[in-house]
Amino acid sequence: MILPVSSSARSRNRGFTLLEIMVVLAILGLLVAVLVRNVGGDLDRGQEQTAGLFVKSTMSSPILAFRLDTGSNPTTAQGLEALIAEPQGVKNWKGPYIEKLPMDPWQQPYEYRFPGTKNKTTYDLFSKGRDQTAGTDDDIGNW
Repeated sequence: MILPVSSSARSRNRGFTLLEIMVVLAILGLLVAVLVRNVGGDLDRGQEQTAGLFVKSTMSSPILAFRLDTGSNPTTAQGLEALIAEPQGVKNWKGPYIEKLPMDPWQQPYEYRFPGTKNKTTYDLFSKGRDQTAGTDDDIGNW
């Protein structure tokens, strides 16, 4: 026996209207926009912290080892490459001190100067930061 379906039961099974779906999509879009904006700021801060830790801590040991072995820090001309391959005319080099040239969080090489312009008695090691321009406020260095 087939029972008749009431009109109120039929209306409950009709689904969502186009307007309801559009409202839900608009709300989801706003939520995604807010999340992306907040996560993007955290990512920038994380990249800056990573670069700062790298130039102040991580690279100090290989540069110190080079200096202890050779009697001096690498020159600006030798750069960080001196930590990978023996520079010409350097005595007592016992490297390599690192496996490969490091890249900053923005996939650019770190800058090295000896003697430093910010650290007059030692070296400058820095990332040019997000804008990739040396000498701007977003540079991240060991100073």
